Amino acid sequence: MRLAAWTTVGNVSEEMPAVCLTEVDATNWSILAEVEPRPDQLGFVAPITRYLCLAHYGGEWHPLAIEADGTIVGHVMWAVDEDDGSTWLGGLVIDAAHQGRGVGRVTVETFLDRFTQNGRTNVALSYSPENTVARALYRSMGFVETGEMEDDEIVARYRRG
Repeated sequence: MRLAAWTTVGNVSEEMPAVCLTEVDATNWSILAEVEPRPDQLGFVAPITRYLCLAHYGGEWHPLAIEADGTIVGHVMWAVDEDDGSTWLGGLVIDAAHQGRGVGRVTVETFLDRFTQNGRTNVALSYSPENTVARALYRSMGFVETGEMEDDEIVARYRRG
């Protein structure tokens, strides 16, 4: 699924990048492993290689490469909580060189469209209480903090339909 959007900054409209979520496989994992966030974000995310190992060996998470305008620029993964049926979004990392263009926002929109069109109307995620940028992004997109905690992170949920 590919999604593009428009944003207005001042009086100027800019097209946000077209984002596609692609299965991780033998042809793209090594490119994905090179993705690195900004240094100030390192305390909030794990290295991509850890997420790939978690998906490969843990058996619950499924990694996706984020492509913007045809280039791999990030990672996100998903899992289903069998207890409540919610789809979890995790491991969202956008490469530092590709931040500030709306890739993260369009990625989350694309993710929500992909999973809610497949009948999964409850999407959950978690973030560090200190990650005010993530908190503001998710809140602006309709995620609501529930009072739940996952390890030391705040849980927020999105419901469609």
